[in-house]
Amino acid sequence: MVAALDERYPPAWAEQWDRVGPVLGEPGQPVRRVLCVVDCVPETVAEARRRGADLIVAHHPLLLRGVSSVAPTTYKGRIVHDLIKADTALYVAHTNADVASPGVSDALAARLDLRDPRPLRPAAPGSPAAGEGRGAGRVGELPAPLRLAELAELAANRLPPTAWGVRAAGDPDRLIRTVAVCGGSGDSFLADATAAGADAYLTADLRHHPAGEHLAAGGPALLDAAHWATERPWLDELAAWLAGRFPVEVTVSDLDTDPWTLHAPSPPVPSPLKEHQP
Repeated sequence: MVAALDERYPPAWAEQWDRVGPVLGEPGQPVRRVLCVVDCVPETVAEARRRGADLIVAHHPLLLRGVSSVAPTTYKGRIVHDLIKADTALYVAHTNADVASPGVSDALAARLDLRDPRPLRPAAPGSPAAGEGRGAGRVGELPAPLRLAELAELAANRLPPTAWGVRAAGDPDRLIRTVAVCGGSGDSFLADATAAGADAYLTADLRHHPAGEHLAAGGPALLDAAHWATERPWLDELAAWLAGRFPVEVTVSDLDTDPWTLHAPSPPVPSPLKEHQP
């Protein structure tokens, strides 16, 4: 299974800073049940144990940065110990799955029914991932134009529910035809969304100043969803491929591992005219 995953998501496609591939597990261990998750955290490890999973395929790396200890008294060390005790292997496909075709952003584009998706930022010529439609993010066309407010509502209904939901920036009545998307943190691709001629850009983790400057420069409208929600759709495609390739039981975790757990809407903003009336 590791060989097949490496073939579909070659580690060479990952960013140099990334840590992908097998993390732990005996190479000869039989695999009968697989759990696909966005995050390998205590809650999804517990879910894997309940389901009797022999393998977790995760999107986010557990050990992205170096550690000097995996003692069970540490957060990540406890996870490593629990996985080993349960004989549960761990495999990670991160930025190599982001640029794959199909990959993380293809699944996100499909949730919005985008037509003819193409890379938002194609893989650099000469790089290991170059060619065959690979690259970061996707750009496609809506089946029919929508107002920004309607697109935000569509995204909120199509993406997995989270406390964060979907927030938008721009004229609510702006007509949207071309949409750029990027699963996960995507504010480094704001300029690419503008260059691609997108009317709106959906991603996660947008920051205050880059978003404000982007809009002030006339860039596409923005939709900001929860990080987990933008990457969770890929798990369905991954699970279907695994189940079609191997005689194993594959389950997708719907545990919301987004850190934000509560959303309290602000009260209506008073009209400036009414506020300053004598």
